[in-house]
Amino acid sequence: MSEKNLRPNSVYISTPINVLVEGYYEQNITIGEVRTHGDFGLGTFNDLDGEMVVLDGVVYQVAADGTVVVVADDILTPFACVTFYQPETFDEINEAAMISRGQVSHLPYETFNSLLERLLPSPNMLYAIRIDGRFSHVRTRSVPKQENYRPLVEATKDQVVFDFYDIAGTLSGFYTPPFMPSLNAPGYHLHFISDDRRQGGHLLSCAIQSARIGMQHIPLLEVALPVTLDYLTADLSRDTRKDLQKAEQE
Repeated sequence: MSEKNLRPNSVYISTPINVLVEGYYEQNITIGEVRTHGDFGLGTFNDLDGEMVVLDGVVYQVAADGTVVVVADDILTPFACVTFYQPETFDEINEAAMISRGQVSHLPYETFNSLLERLLPSPNMLYAIRIDGRFSHVRTRSVPKQENYRPLVEATKDQVVFDFYDIAGTLSGFYTPPFMPSLNAPGYHLHFISDDRRQGGHLLSCAIQSARIGMQHIPLLEVALPVTLDYLTADLSRDTRKDLQKAEQE
């Protein structure tokens, strides 16, 4: 059996996402530790300092000034979600498919979301999703470094929005069932990075010209609970679903 086949088919979450929503941006989980649990995924960095893209085992940071750098293993994260990417299915979006759907040049974001929904065998499972393609437009965001304890819905008001046109790149991320809002962002959570690894961020919207969609069904979830004073003494009983939805989508 190959080394790849021995990898667990599970999603690892370094911290429940409601901890991040409540404004706890400093944890003691290293990128090196995260990479032992997966080679594909997303997240952020301590003090909410930019967006994380994990692709082919490399961890990238998309900063609020738009720069993209490779991250060292000793950097800390308050939230990361990763898996060992082992796609089971592939679907192609090409010019012929666009014409058949009545889209002459691109697949707009709403139609793209509907397509992803049709590809899911069940809405009650976890999926890793990788989309390699060319986009007529991609809108992303990154958040500048924040003070600890500032709620996420407030912190994302400082987000910097980027618009990229006629660009080739990769969307990487997950579909999470709606009954897991305290653990991960429900629905589709995707980050973007360009093929030249110079542009990216948290996906807000996109229009696809052509793409290959790889999807992995994941039946297992591993959630780590941080051993920090902030986490151990935090009140995490509040329902954060509305705040999370606003912070993720606006």
